Amino acid sequence: MGKRIVIALGGNALGNNLPEQMIAVKQTAKAIVDLIEEGHEVVVAHGNGPQVGMIQKAMAELTRSDPEKYIPCPLSVCVAMSQGYIGYDLQNALREELLDRGINKGVATVLTQVEVDPEDKAFQNPTKPIGAFMSKEEADKMVAERGYNVIEDAGRGYRRVVASPKPQSIIEIQSIRDMVSAGLVVVACGGGGIPVYKTEGHHLKGAAAVIDKDFASCVLAQQLEADTLIILTAVEKVAINFGKPNEKWLDELTPEEARKYMGEGHFAPGSMLPKVQAAVEFAESAPGRSALITLLEKAKDGVAGKTGTAIHQ
Repeated sequence: MGKRIVIALGGNALGNNLPEQMIAVKQTAKAIVDLIEEGHEVVVAHGNGPQVGMIQKAMAELTRSDPEKYIPCPLSVCVAMSQGYIGYDLQNALREELLDRGINKGVATVLTQVEVDPEDKAFQNPTKPIGAFMSKEEADKMVAERGYNVIEDAGRGYRRVVASPKPQSIIEIQSIRDMVSAGLVVVACGGGGIPVYKTEGHHLKGAAAVIDKDFASCVLAQQLEADTLIILTAVEKVAINFGKPNEKWLDELTPEEARKYMGEGHFAPGSMLPKVQAAVEFAESAPGRSALITLLEKAKDGVAGKTGTAIHQ
């Protein structure tokens, strides 16, 4: 019997710009449809780091060109825009791949809001990288001109960082449940979801933040009562002592082992650490649940237990 699977796509599954994305989603769709062909129910979440940065930069330039006409675009609106255009490419690629294989299934993208706590301490400590990599000179200019917070990111250059509060719940969860129950392939929680918080009455207000897509996928998987959370990344397995002579790739992890390795600093913040944290949280959320961290093209083999790092109790 097939499983209910939530897949969290990493940035490498989407490319860094429009032409790259058009190419990348075709390969991404093949890997996802491999799982659907096996009889699994699949819900797809994805990141939006390069995309939301590109949108925000474009909107900022528009504001600068005519500040009296164009007001600054809130980050939450930029996230919504990224959900729309990534979902557009992704759902079309999935639809095409399904039809090419003779599978008649609908595909739909849900513009997804995710509730955060406005008192979350993350708002006082921005840590989430967004947008393109910059040189130190470019980063210094952004700090001086726009008041951005920037960090050096794993030796690859400098990036803007924004608040990354923990997701509390998926606002559109009932709609997503109904679609999955009706047999649709659903794309949801793009970029970790549009961050919102409740104000007076039933009003939802957008927050100046980006939610980590792995944590949002974990909440989505829990609220959908999924069997498996698959977090796809740039490596086939999780490693300890990564990049060192005593590097060791891991086939399985218990939550206890994962916490021990996290405490020893084996997983980089902003890279592998949130993936392992989200995987552990989901694996512990109910009996029988498991998480898998692996490469996009190895997803099918990972579900079959042939590769990847499986996290379960």
